[in-house]
Order: sequence, then structure tokens, then C-alpha cells
Amino acid sequence: MADVVLVEGLAVETVIGVYDWEREITQRLLVDLEMAWDNRVPAASDDVADALDYAAVSERVSQCLQALQPQLIETAAEAVATMLQQDFGVSWLRLTINKPGAVPAATSVGVRIERGQR
Repeated sequence: MADVVLVEGLAVETVIGVYDWEREITQRLLVDLEMAWDNRVPAASDDVADALDYAAVSERVSQCLQALQPQLIETAAEAVATMLQQDFGVSWLRLTINKPGAVPAATSVGVRIERGQR
């Protein structure tokens, strides 16, 4: 499937990190998502019920990360990918999570994963 639904630059404030001081504060994560979705159905029906609800996806990603409070970005990425595939029926996704400011000499650090089949 070539169709993709995007969510880019989703900012989530959560506890993340391995150091003691990181467990006492929230930090910003930036999430980018590409999700396979057959957009022909909602395009033909013009009905939001047939579309992948990117507002609901964004809310659930935020809730997942805020509840999880992982130590590692890798753990966060796997949890989000699993939730999206199970709860929204996304067959394929590419997920990037960035942690701006984590390394002083870099604008951001992060991970990118792909799960499922297009």
C-alpha cells in the first residue's frame, strides 16, 4: 500500500531517561509517524469514520508515553508501535522519536523504527 497518514512533530512532555535527575523532571519528546492506510475509502465516502483519526492517534501516543515513563527511547518506540498496530489496525508504520537537547553538541538524538508490512 502506498498511502500514508502523517503525524509530524508531535510534542509530548514525559518522564524519560536513565539518570536519577531525569526521573524527577519531564522532558520533551518529538514524535513523527508515517502510517500505512488505504485512503481511497475515506476519500470516496468523505466520512471521517473511514479515515485513520490522526487526532485520536496523537492523543493515544501522548497518553502512552506519559503513562510509560520509560528509561530508554527504544522502549518508548516499541510501546508506541505496538499500541498503534493493535489499537488502530495500522499494518505498517515508521516511527521517529527525538529527544532534543539530550546531547549538548547535537540538536537532537533519537530512534527510528519500522514495523509491519506495507
